[in-house]
Amino acid sequence: MTNHNVVVSDVKGSAIAVALSNHSLFSPLAVPEPASAPGACITISRNKLQRLETGGGGGRISAWVDSMRASSPPRVKSTSSHSETEEKKSWTLQHPSALSMFEQITNASKGKQIVMFLDYDGTLSPIVEDPDLAIMSNEMRKAVRAVARYFPTAIVSGRCRDKVYSFVRLAELYYAGSHGMDIRGPSKCLKNKNGNEGVLCQPATEFLPMVNEVYKILLEKTKSIPGARVEHNKFCISVHFRCVDEKSWSTLAEQVRSVLNDYPKLRLSQGRKVLEIRPTIKWDKGKALEFLLESLGYANSNEVFPVYIGDDRTDEDAFKVLRDRGQGFGILVSKAPKETNASYSLQEPSEVKDFLRRLVKWKRLSMQKQ
Repeated sequence: MTNHNVVVSDVKGSAIAVALSNHSLFSPLAVPEPASAPGACITISRNKLQRLETGGGGGRISAWVDSMRASSPPRVKSTSSHSETEEKKSWTLQHPSALSMFEQITNASKGKQIVMFLDYDGTLSPIVEDPDLAIMSNEMRKAVRAVARYFPTAIVSGRCRDKVYSFVRLAELYYAGSHGMDIRGPSKCLKNKNGNEGVLCQPATEFLPMVNEVYKILLEKTKSIPGARVEHNKFCISVHFRCVDEKSWSTLAEQVRSVLNDYPKLRLSQGRKVLEIRPTIKWDKGKALEFLLESLGYANSNEVFPVYIGDDRTDEDAFKVLRDRGQGFGILVSKAPKETNASYSLQEPSEVKDFLRRLVKWKRLSMQKQ
């Protein structure tokens, strides 16, 4: 197994040398890859959500509660109205199943290196009430391990990187935790100048003391709200309200906002029944995707085909990057129609597993034909 040095840059422009092992998995391949072979809609617009994230305007808490409600759709009903059914059909035409369109997807990757990017919660594991119990099945782990044998693979999550790794337990992957603000490579890498072994990028290090401080304050502030849970994700904080009575959402939003009023360098956004607190730096899952592609040597390459699978609003930053690049595609995991930059859809983690297995089978067959 040969080690290859890859030089990448952090946000300050300083270079970090990282030794990546096993070039057949985690560096550009010399040989091009051959070709082979219901629910209710969310009515709140992305523009409104973005305005809420940046703050400003009266009735802010009321608007946040509306946003929390809109981004937390109810469970899919067993029966749907005619209008809901038609809306689902229309949305599916625009975002067809990645399983039904599998042949078209693989044909589009002809002569290019596929690179896989996977969200964790709601994508590789089901959404559960207790975030500590979001366990990935052994079958899903086998599917991800098989994919990583053939394609560079990264887990990109809002969770703390160490927490995601404890769930996935696959050393051959890239892990981008804290919404991409904590990225580490898959091998025993050289230590960088700060002595952090294997760390490729941590653009928000200066915010750590502030994030730690806010976490402690929020723990105390939210104790009075039954079901509220504050999770420390190293460079960001998640306030889960999945188990909070909807009547208490406004109280929770007010408490979180009151804390952040004293910390203008932190911003508030949200995902699926979770409020996310992050540094105000221009860094997200889309930036993490671009960073990882650059570290693999594909910054300005036409020989790469990135595939990003995710279920959350925070994954939209990565979907948008792929659309803007005109390379690869995004796959949204959702049973309900949503405004999205993804090209395709899958309904639930079980379909993600089926897609990954099918991708591995296709790759093996295409290699046999060479």
